[in-house]
Amino acid sequence: MAADALGARYLALGDSYTIGEGVQAADRWPVQLAHALRAQGLALEDPQLIATTGWTTDELAAGIAEAAPQGPFALVSLLIGVNNQYRGRPLDEYRVQFGQLLEQAIGFAGGAAGHVLVLSIPDWGVTPFATSQRRDAERIADEIDRFNAVAREACQARGVAFIDITPVSREHGADARMLVEDGLHPSAAMYAHWTARALPAARQALG
Repeated sequence: MAADALGARYLALGDSYTIGEGVQAADRWPVQLAHALRAQGLALEDPQLIATTGWTTDELAAGIAEAAPQGPFALVSLLIGVNNQYRGRPLDEYRVQFGQLLEQAIGFAGGAAGHVLVLSIPDWGVTPFATSQRRDAERIADEIDRFNAVAREACQARGVAFIDITPVSREHGADARMLVEDGLHPSAAMYAHWTARALPAARQALG
């Protein structure tokens, strides 16, 4: 079916986890989500992606400004923050910038917060990459929990669905089948877990 026959539009905002570093385009989780929604009878285009590996919150904001997406979109997803944590950026900075991005996401959804999904930051500290770099897994987990708490609070304040995929990243993040060759980024199989968790909220958003 041609994209222009599918109807509803989807905007996916993020970093390497949204662009799907190391996987085929069809295996990115936002693309998997669009396919899953169509399989359930909901007319939705494949997503417009504004995402680049390594982006922090301010870099995503700059990317959005450059891309200038034109809403409204029936569905908007946001997953950002791991690079803020990785680079040691302040939590208070993330709080402000994430809040601004979330407001933008709601704006792209025509002001409808119920049409926005936020996925939590996965825990990369359990991956073989982190082990090989002798990273402190407990410290990474604690910092990611703090960043995710900020994101969850921002979502709750605005009526946005917050999808917690961090537990599944911790459960399966050391499994080679769940990672691409770099031992860090998720494989299609891991993204399928994320898609399954996002699907109910996405279906509700689309009615």
